[in-house]
Amino acid sequence: MGVMSEPRLADHDLAALVPDWLDWAEAAAQLDVTVGKVRTMIRDHELAAAVPSPEKGQKVPAAFIQDGFPVKGLPGLLTMMHDNKYDDREIIAWLFLDQDLPGSPIDALRENRGTEVKRRAQAMAF
Repeated sequence: MGVMSEPRLADHDLAALVPDWLDWAEAAAQLDVTVGKVRTMIRDHELAAAVPSPEKGQKVPAAFIQDGFPVKGLPGLLTMMHDNKYDDREIIAWLFLDQDLPGSPIDALRENRGTEVKRRAQAMAF
């Protein structure tokens, strides 16, 4: 028997990991944009979205929006991780998993410690 490995990022239960979700209309209201713009922002990796639990539509973690904008540093991080073949679901799991940082990567981003988060993301497998 091998050592139990960490669950793959894609296998994490996002509903359990992420405390608050916004549907696209709620995200649009917080960002003061249209729902169509939210869709574009997700496609362009300015925001990430996933289906937190079956029977639910795609939602955006509430923590990704701060003071009416995507959290500073989030779009660059999303783009970098997508370039390295992670999908939104895996990225969201990674951002909310508590690692060796004080708090999770999303907490660090919200506290303007983006450099630390980016360095950690680059170390993941890049």
